[in-house]
Amino acid sequence: MKTKISTLKAPPATGPFSHGIIAGNLIFTSGQIHLTGDGKLLDGTIEEKTTQVMKNLEAILKEAGVTFKEVVKTTIYVTDMSIAGKVSQVYGTYVSEPFPAREMICVKELPLKAEVEISMVAVLP
Repeated sequence: MKTKISTLKAPPATGPFSHGIIAGNLIFTSGQIHLTGDGKLLDGTIEEKTTQVMKNLEAILKEAGVTFKEVVKTTIYVTDMSIAGKVSQVYGTYVSEPFPAREMICVKELPLKAEVEISMVAVLP
């Protein structure tokens, strides 16, 4: 059985996907890019863009009843590895020990020309 996660505090899901899904005791978020609540791509520094991504994820996790403390796995996509350090620095202010397992993957392009996309898997307490 799976349950849809949807929140008005994250940009709307504009395709055939949900903000997230709860399946058993796991929470899976869809990848989030630096969209603002009104669905527009944030234009700013990579730190500001990463902060927006993390705020979107935080809203989805909160709707599911968890916080970043319950995140066990993170996948980060960037379009340029030269921004990886700055993305990691902002990401690191949201997560704590023991840090989630994580990979960062450099891709040619992300939706809407975003520079960073992050998805997470969390465990219900």
